[in-house]
Amino acid sequence: MSQPTKFFETANKKTNKSSNVKHLTQQVAYWQKLTNIIQPLLPQPENWQVACYQHGILTLTGENQAMISQLGYLQKNYVQKLSALDAFKDLERIHVRLRPKQSIPNAPKVSQPLPEETQNMLKSAASFVTDPKLSQALLNFVNQKK
Repeated sequence: MSQPTKFFETANKKTNKSSNVKHLTQQVAYWQKLTNIIQPLLPQPENWQVACYQHGILTLTGENQAMISQLGYLQKNYVQKLSALDAFKDLERIHVRLRPKQSIPNAPKVSQPLPEETQNMLKSAASFVTDPKLSQALLNFVNQKK
């Protein structure tokens, strides 16, 4: 098993912020390197990411619950497969966590105006409705789509 690593603490207590940022940047780069190694070896299709690797525990994240469950059930097989690699020689366990899907901002929807016939039907319906709020909502909808 690997020696405990204190990722957020350095040997010299009097460090400046830039060295802490540099240390964190190195850790992220290392985890990205590990991500590239494990990606083709784990269940597909999934975009696996290494979130942490310390004390013989590899923490991964994925977006697909089915793939996460599959990896959890077959963990022993994957531990055996990955521990054969030099980068994971002390691997004992894999923790898998669900990562929220990265959403791409929606493109603004271009609303098209309602056909004239539909507008007239909605205006007519608004005049027949006895509920003033519903009537106003129908009229607002017609005016909004112009």
